Amino acid sequence: MMFLDGFVFVIIYFRGLSRERESGKKRRKTKSGSLFIIKKGETHFNVAAESLVLVVVGYRVRGLLERRRLIKTEKMSSEAHFSNERVFRGFLVWFCSWGLLSLTCAAGRLSVSTQNLEVHKHLKRLNKPAVKSIQSPDGDIIDCVHISKQPAFDHPFLKDHKIQMNPSTIPDLMFGENKVSEKPKEKFNPVTQLWHQTGACSSGTIPVRRTKKEDVLRASSAKRYGKKKHRTVPLPRSADPDLANQSGHQHAIAYVEGGKFYGAKATINVWEPKVQSSNEFSLSQLWILGGAFGQDLNSIEAGWQVSPDLYGDNNTRLFTYWTSDAYQATGCYNLLCSGFIQINSQIAMGASISPVSGFHNPQYDISITIWKDLKEGHWWMQFGDGYVLGYWPSFLFSYLADSASIVEWGGEVVNMEEDGHHTTTQMGSGQFPDAGFSKASYFRNIQVVDSSNNLKEPKGLNTFTEKSNCYDVEVGKNDDWGHYFYYGGPGRNPNCQ
Repeated sequence: MMFLDGFVFVIIYFRGLSRERESGKKRRKTKSGSLFIIKKGETHFNVAAESLVLVVVGYRVRGLLERRRLIKTEKMSSEAHFSNERVFRGFLVWFCSWGLLSLTCAAGRLSVSTQNLEVHKHLKRLNKPAVKSIQSPDGDIIDCVHISKQPAFDHPFLKDHKIQMNPSTIPDLMFGENKVSEKPKEKFNPVTQLWHQTGACSSGTIPVRRTKKEDVLRASSAKRYGKKKHRTVPLPRSADPDLANQSGHQHAIAYVEGGKFYGAKATINVWEPKVQSSNEFSLSQLWILGGAFGQDLNSIEAGWQVSPDLYGDNNTRLFTYWTSDAYQATGCYNLLCSGFIQINSQIAMGASISPVSGFHNPQYDISITIWKDLKEGHWWMQFGDGYVLGYWPSFLFSYLADSASIVEWGGEVVNMEEDGHHTTTQMGSGQFPDAGFSKASYFRNIQVVDSSNNLKEPKGLNTFTEKSNCYDVEVGKNDDWGHYFYYGGPGRNPNCQ
């Protein structure tokens, strides 16, 4: 009778699970409690219901054991009793172990299901309906999305926003200026994006790199996808380099501070640095900064980067970034959240740049200009010699609503020290600055925008690096390049461990 009672509960338990697996295509409620089927084709165990069954069985087992003790005290069939007792206890151990394992597996499946649901919702928000889709040679899919349907307009403050198709004010010497003269034997070549080889987006649409499920899954969570970690802006005034490097980020930069800046420009040499591990990156960019280096730092950034974690490969890609709270909750890369409004149909944020520079081979560079429209207050970005890409609306920022207080140019890498040593992730070309042209990476024609909306050479240009024996920077000036600097390094080397 005791074994019969136990097996009755086991049968009831299995029957309940079986019914839940085989039940209808949508949520329902049973008389015995809350048992839900979340999605057709998947088995979802209700942990609460299973726990209840196990508790009931536990109480029943307790009663059975009490009855066994009474039987034992009455000395009924001692040898048979001992044998049955061992069998029964063995069954209880097996049953309880199975129950705990079932609960663990059920919780795991529920967690995976929740994650998949979050990823699906995130992909739906990011990947807007395409007028046309283009397969890029590097595996990317570029969706041509109607300009009014882009992710920026998910922002509640942009629901009724009228797109500004051209900036109201443009810094002097930006358009129609002659290309900077070149040194003898130095030749610079234009770059393009790989997806241009297989198609183009029409006027009235913008190219958007399609986000894939695996892209989001590589992030720590769907919520953090497309966001930088905290403390990724170099703090030049830090007296303690170790304090500045607490986040694992290292820099080699040139910068100006102490005034009001309304934009900046630079021409950046393009390379494809090697990145040691997938959760590290190497980038070269300019920063437009406002506020203190605290919880309310405002930053607008643009340049090129190699980031396996973000893109799933080691290609060099054009990128932008913005934040108004020091990378905590606001902002993102490219178009991976609402904010930046793109108007250009030819350049895709996050798309691969091609070709890239090589040692003693042709050198390629890109020009990036970011400036504040003094009439409307928005921050605009131009790529190359005439591609006005779009703008960050003024309401996104607090300190940058007026002007920037610091401008920085240079390289940044993540140093995770996964094997207990400094990373081998390269910055720039992977060579130190003294290697020179066609070997070391450079920034040339560095300029800032002043309050009169003019591009000017920066005054009081300073440099900063946390560990110069890992990555370094050297500035210079001449008639051809104006203010320039070489920067970068190999990371780990005999002097950088």
